[in-house]
Amino acid sequence: MRDGVIEVAPGRFRENYGRYYEEFEVGHIYEHRPGRTISEADNTWFTLLTMNTHPAHFDHEFASKTEFGKPIVASPLTVAILVGMSVSDVSQKALANLGWKEIKMTKPVFHGDTLYAETEVIEKRESAKRLQQGIVTIKTIGKNQHGEIVCEFLRTMLIWKRGFGPSES
Repeated sequence: MRDGVIEVAPGRFRENYGRYYEEFEVGHIYEHRPGRTISEADNTWFTLLTMNTHPAHFDHEFASKTEFGKPIVASPLTVAILVGMSVSDVSQKALANLGWKEIKMTKPVFHGDTLYAETEVIEKRESAKRLQQGIVTIKTIGKNQHGEIVCEFLRTMLIWKRGFGPSES
């Protein structure tokens, strides 16, 4: 049987995603793959969905007159994709996101860029009120296909301990 699979009945297997609280180690870095190439359709769809009407995201003529010379990807889309890339590894067993801070957009992202994400465990501690969960703070960094950091943020989550939570059933 390969890693990431549990046997739920004789000859029947289920993929197992995420980490329990006990599996996080401060200082460890987890790389999230595969990468994700951002299309123009992704960006247009996201700006329409979120009612972000800034023309720098979808009006090529307007964007050509900015310092970037072309449309830029909406920064909340960049954050959302980086979070999504990390979920199956670091937050699949989270009960809740407790907070986000220090979100930094360090370089613009353009249509056709490929994002890669990695997450470092910054802190973990027991929950004073929830004995079946612990609190983990991570720093996620997004890089483009050139290895340049385009985004970083801290996220704090409430994570189930081994033997508890809905994924145990």
